[in-house]
Amino acid sequence: MANPFQFLQQTRSEVAKVVWPTRREVLVTTAMVFVMAVVAAIFFFGVDWLIRNGLEFVLTYFGS
Repeated sequence: MANPFQFLQQTRSEVAKVVWPTRREVLVTTAMVFVMAVVAAIFFFGVDWLIRNGLEFVLTYFGS
């Protein structure tokens, strides 16, 4: 186990190697996440609507 001073030196050198995203990259990926969330919500709304209407039709047509 390394001493605390050596650990801090190694930690700082590793953090210096990190490539941080630019502001534009962060904004673009954030927008992509929101767009994909909206697309997924619309898709699942449509699937839910189809299943609900299909089930209502079957229960109405074949129900008692």
